[in-house]
Amino acid sequence: MSGPHSSSGELKRGLKNRHIQLIALGGAIGTGLFLGSAGVLKSAGPSMILGYAICGFIAFLIMRQLGEMIVEEPVAGSFSHFAHKYWGGFAGFLSGWNCWILYILVGMSELTAVGKYVHYWWPEIPTWVSAAAFFVLINLINLANVKVFGEAEFWFAIIKVVAIVGMIALGSYLLVSGSGGPQASVSNLWEHGGFFPHGVGGLVMAMAIIMFSFGGLEMLGFTAAEADQPRTVIPKAINQVIYRILIFYIGALVVLLSLTPWDSLLETLNASGDAYSGSPFVQVFSMLGSNTAAHILNFVVLTAALSVYNSGTYCNSRMLLGMAEQGDAPRVLAKIDKRGVPVRSILASAAITLVAVLLNYLIPQHALELLMSLVVATLVINWAMISFSHFKFRQHMDRTGQVPLFKALWYPYGNYVCLAFVVFILVIMLMIPGIQVSVYAIPVWVAFMAVCYWIKNKRKAQATRSVLE
Repeated sequence: MSGPHSSSGELKRGLKNRHIQLIALGGAIGTGLFLGSAGVLKSAGPSMILGYAICGFIAFLIMRQLGEMIVEEPVAGSFSHFAHKYWGGFAGFLSGWNCWILYILVGMSELTAVGKYVHYWWPEIPTWVSAAAFFVLINLINLANVKVFGEAEFWFAIIKVVAIVGMIALGSYLLVSGSGGPQASVSNLWEHGGFFPHGVGGLVMAMAIIMFSFGGLEMLGFTAAEADQPRTVIPKAINQVIYRILIFYIGALVVLLSLTPWDSLLETLNASGDAYSGSPFVQVFSMLGSNTAAHILNFVVLTAALSVYNSGTYCNSRMLLGMAEQGDAPRVLAKIDKRGVPVRSILASAAITLVAVLLNYLIPQHALELLMSLVVATLVINWAMISFSHFKFRQHMDRTGQVPLFKALWYPYGNYVCLAFVVFILVIMLMIPGIQVSVYAIPVWVAFMAVCYWIKNKRKAQATRSVLE
């Protein structure tokens, strides 16, 4: 990214293939799986496995659509750039700011989860204290150069991968050998009320929370401007997403729900009066008497939350940078230092994320559920805008006779499926009392963005007139 910033600094292509692969994985495996699955379990029981498979497939379609655009134009602030270029000025403005607030909310959710994981070892430490401590740590990592971020995220994600594979292997051994006890059996998936204990409606009502789990896969789009050989690395990373979902989500949940009856697990999780008080993955091994495995897994889910927050902090700064360069955010945020770090964008995002610490101080038991519902609301807008921007992008490619190097699946029908799914999620959210407020917030948010866009254009017009005069 040269041009006006070359005198002060520019983004460095310091992310290698292994960094990109693990960043893609890091965004996909976090609080949504390790902690959010507790709320899904309550509504859907074992059928949650099917729910994660459905949402995972839609996420993969979205990723392919985004990937097609990124490979053609590997730039910073990808979502906003494509919406701006192929859809219109306001679409780019809304897409950029919506994506920024999405990852702010994701960061807040992960910090809240960190507090709950720390509680497993030290229940006397308030969640806001843990949130504040790790808030400082992750922002310091991001204020270093991009290679430090890439290495930190690589090792965060490696811990997750090794641990989940280890958990699946240990759980499978306990099932096959009989060492898990008499209650450990694959039949737990259909006994205790059946695969759909609350009917298909129970699964449908859980889909909004499940969608939260996949609200990090798009992080891959932000790595394009700092990826070494993006046209080779990005397609490879995206194509592997579907296998990771199958292994790390579906595989892990099948093993988890086979080790102990789902209703017994739910009873243990609800004992504190907070369904999100702890990770189902940690609780299962604790119930089986394997305290060492439970402690190791708690460390893993803690690093998983930090990993997603680390990635989110990175993405937010790059989104603000991209918007500042195209004039949708204050120009002061476009400054990059000589190390290739957008320090001002990182600090601006950090200032807003601090609200998470306040929420955990004021409403510690309800902070996570509130944040998750707000994440889903912004994610709905995000996915819809990616899919529709891709639709407009492909129309442009067809008109100009260009053939994409990395094609999305089933265009245009894949786009229709994704957009219909987004509407379906909104309808579900309207039916859930604790979540429907986030749906009502969507038109308010869009209207607020429209006013901001109008003010921005008015100031720009005034500045142009004063120059001409």
